[in-house]
Amino acid sequence: MALYEHVFLARQDITPQQVDGLVEQYKGVIEANGGKVGRVENWGLKSLIYRIKKNRKAHYVLMDIDAPAPAVHEVERQMRINEDILRYMTIAVDKHEEGPSAMMQKRDRDDRPRGEGRGPRDDRGPRPDRGDRDDRPRRPREDRA
Repeated sequence: MALYEHVFLARQDITPQQVDGLVEQYKGVIEANGGKVGRVENWGLKSLIYRIKKNRKAHYVLMDIDAPAPAVHEVERQMRINEDILRYMTIAVDKHEEGPSAMMQKRDRDDRPRGEGRGPRDDRGPRPDRGDRDDRPRRPREDRA
């Protein structure tokens, strides 16, 4: 069987319990077609970069799947017709990652002290003198000549 990482986005106005219900529904579809679901990460309600079907936010969920291709196709078919699913993406992988995904490891920007990772602007020193701009020789423009 092949290994997949599957991420889907659910509408912002459904409850977290309904999101868990969707996960269980799709988990059942995969298991009924001879596959199994490993890790499931609920990344929570996050803002979208742009609106999708009039939604500004979405519930993000990651599922690690070990299943034959027909099982994945069936899950994707059911997600296409489900109104609560905004987007989904399935990627074939060589092996599943151990531990939490990058989204779960990410620190909030608010946790960092201000200015971390870059020095104050004064470290660069004063701007070099560009001289008087009127000292440059001027060429006549072709259209004015």
